[in-house]
Amino acid sequence: MPGPRPNETSSPAHSRSWHARTDARGPAISVSGPYDDRVSLPRTSPASVDVSSPAIDGLLDSLGLMGIECHSLMIVRRGHVIAEGWWAPYAADDPHLLYSLTKSFTAMGVGLVVDDGLMSLDDRVVDILPDHVPDDIPAEARLLTVEHLLTMTAGHAEDTLDGAWTLEPSDLVRGFLRMPLTAVPGTRHTYDNATTFVLARMIERVSGQTLPHLLDERLFAPMGITDVEWDRVGSGAVFGFHGLHLTTEAVAAFGELMLRGGEWQGRQLLSSTWMASATRKHIDSWHYSPGASGADFHSGYGYQIWLSAHGFHGNGAYGQQCVVVPDLELVVVLTAAHTEIRHAQDALDAIWEHLLPGIDAVGDPDGDAELTCRLRHLALPMIHGNRGSTSTDSQAVVDATHPDSAVPRDTPVLLRPQSGGWLLRIGPRLAVPVGFGHWERSAPLGRTLASAGAWQGDVFVAEIHLVNTPHRVRLTLRGATAALTWVTVPLTGSDLITHATSPLMTRPDVA
Repeated sequence: MPGPRPNETSSPAHSRSWHARTDARGPAISVSGPYDDRVSLPRTSPASVDVSSPAIDGLLDSLGLMGIECHSLMIVRRGHVIAEGWWAPYAADDPHLLYSLTKSFTAMGVGLVVDDGLMSLDDRVVDILPDHVPDDIPAEARLLTVEHLLTMTAGHAEDTLDGAWTLEPSDLVRGFLRMPLTAVPGTRHTYDNATTFVLARMIERVSGQTLPHLLDERLFAPMGITDVEWDRVGSGAVFGFHGLHLTTEAVAAFGELMLRGGEWQGRQLLSSTWMASATRKHIDSWHYSPGASGADFHSGYGYQIWLSAHGFHGNGAYGQQCVVVPDLELVVVLTAAHTEIRHAQDALDAIWEHLLPGIDAVGDPDGDAELTCRLRHLALPMIHGNRGSTSTDSQAVVDATHPDSAVPRDTPVLLRPQSGGWLLRIGPRLAVPVGFGHWERSAPLGRTLASAGAWQGDVFVAEIHLVNTPHRVRLTLRGATAALTWVTVPLTGSDLITHATSPLMTRPDVA
């Protein structure tokens, strides 16, 4: 990787005008031709591609014993889905919030504009986004290049996101460039969300398109990926480092695209040169959670992609993982709701320990059939209890003393019995049907919810899953007091109404 260039102040590359450019410095990758209407990877049995179904059973058992709350699993071998399952109330058609796995997609957006000749790895932030450069920029920050951001080697001591937004809530790029550096750019990896936000803005400047439009046109549409959603900040821009929602199969297809070196159904969507560079080690890596252990987060870092003991992986908070093992022609996708930082490494360890020994093994057709049955009946635990009165309303107000409360203190709550369960009203805007003995789906404010509950003595208990995310809220109603608390708290804020409202804008306070 190119090192810092402390004596460089100007070059032809640094004197270009970076506006909505159409002039390319190299041939664009062609993606012309008819596209499939919707991504659909071919299916086959584990045995047909030399995978042992007991190995997959062992992986499922291990994830359960570790206490990992899984939402979906898809395993692809030699381009074919050999195992897939969703834990109810999650379902195959649900786009799932990927959190920082989004970063790997943004990196491919960089690859597209680099392949088109619109940007190079050596281009500097200050030259591409000159209108965001502060007067008090540290001298070292003027040296920051595309490659420094891709490899998260900008030179900061810690993640700059909160600090940069505190300095400049209306301009994160400007805030990022004001942050002090403690290492020479290019010499040390520090996991930093703001680097990816800046990359997204650089992509948009040189391409003249928003990041979602570029990826839709050049990656998602050619791959048949249609169920794409983005979370945004107050200006309407996408985060870039977070906020992409895709189905499990779409993520698996993305893993296949990386495994195949950027080729999809005969079309080279990204150059093989870019993909090889993006997925190799450029720098020794440090865990995304400072001080946490995990061998697969200390194996090196590529372009917004982690290297692993086997292959490489993209990783998102609470357990959104896309694992690619090229030597075995293997892709594994997990979506989950981890409650502990260690679970990210635990899930990878389970793949290495249980699944990998079953690759290139003797197949078991009978075991394949049993595995298929098991995968069809996956479900999260249902709330147990009784139906209670079918004619009496319960009214309460929220006690929000719990630090993970999902709604403000004194919010009124009304629980009204209805056919099949209850209608739960939370404040003036949110009315959620709650199933008894089944998950009731709804989208009262545009985002899909799945809810179930029961009376347990004199306490009503329900869970409300935001099924497009790893998150859920637990309701307990006792007498005139209600509590609504996050089981896993969203990283962009704790207000339930915000996360249930479409279109998503979970940080309206920043730009």
